[in-house]
Amino acid sequence: MSAEPVHVAAAVITNDNNEILISQRAPDAHQGSLWEFPGGKLESDESVHQALLRELEEELGIRAISYRPLIKVTHQYPDKTVLLDVWKVDDYAGQPVGREGQAIRWQAAALMNHEEFPAADAPIIQALNLPEHYLITGKFNSIYEFEQHLGTAIDRGIRLAQLRLTNDWLQTVDEKYAAEIIKLAVGLCEQSKVRLMFNMPDELNHIITPTCLHLNSRKLQQYSQRPDCECLSVSCHNEQEMIDAEALGVDFMVLSPVQATTTHPEITHLGWERFSEMIAQVNVPVYALGGVSRADTEKAWLAGGQGIAAIGSLWTPA
Repeated sequence: MSAEPVHVAAAVITNDNNEILISQRAPDAHQGSLWEFPGGKLESDESVHQALLRELEEELGIRAISYRPLIKVTHQYPDKTVLLDVWKVDDYAGQPVGREGQAIRWQAAALMNHEEFPAADAPIIQALNLPEHYLITGKFNSIYEFEQHLGTAIDRGIRLAQLRLTNDWLQTVDEKYAAEIIKLAVGLCEQSKVRLMFNMPDELNHIITPTCLHLNSRKLQQYSQRPDCECLSVSCHNEQEMIDAEALGVDFMVLSPVQATTTHPEITHLGWERFSEMIAQVNVPVYALGGVSRADTEKAWLAGGQGIAAIGSLWTPA
């Protein structure tokens, strides 16, 4: 029987410049000299909250004021298994210093090199480079309407979007129209530094070579190894799909339906408790999809999710 994982409370501490505080492990420690997110293992009969507060006081001399769950990661090293219980600390009292002699520094998440961190920290870095809201494009009746929908969403802060063009839609338009929609989406997203995921029929791949791909659950089964792309996400509906997606090396997932939807009321929804149970089985950031809106963001966080993904509530201008 394998030993219980070493339960560690870890903190992602942000400053006003949206930089993250990292510290360097001692050379003689496990994973020595690598950079990590501050924290430490839970003591006997200690809760995660208690451990988080204690470790930040002992290591950095600060008191966490505002914090919420970010992600849980279970990783097996050759000599032990760790469970990283990671919390995002947005407000704290005091000035961080390396009270145990460790080097500390502030660094932007986008500049973090996975090779400078323990392997278990890779999903944390990925989560830090993803926003809390994932827009999925919905219906539109004209190029002008598409531009209004996407432009408004970007103006409201969307920084991750999925261009979802279905086979049924492609059968109703000509290729020139489809190309104009793709060009418009790319232009709007590049202008505002929005990451654009492509979820569209293969027949359109000659128009543009997607650098970021979103696979539906059917397409997921067509791949035995990760496709050549910068970023990869997958829509999942059950545990096996999530396991397959993680094995493929996805950067993040979407799990649905979390709540009842008006478009598919006949489909049984997961609920937040089941959503939380399912995403705890993978070491990948997961968005909640299905009957959710911006108002459900905190529910998704408390369940361990990255945030919410939506069509209706994020796509349609008020």
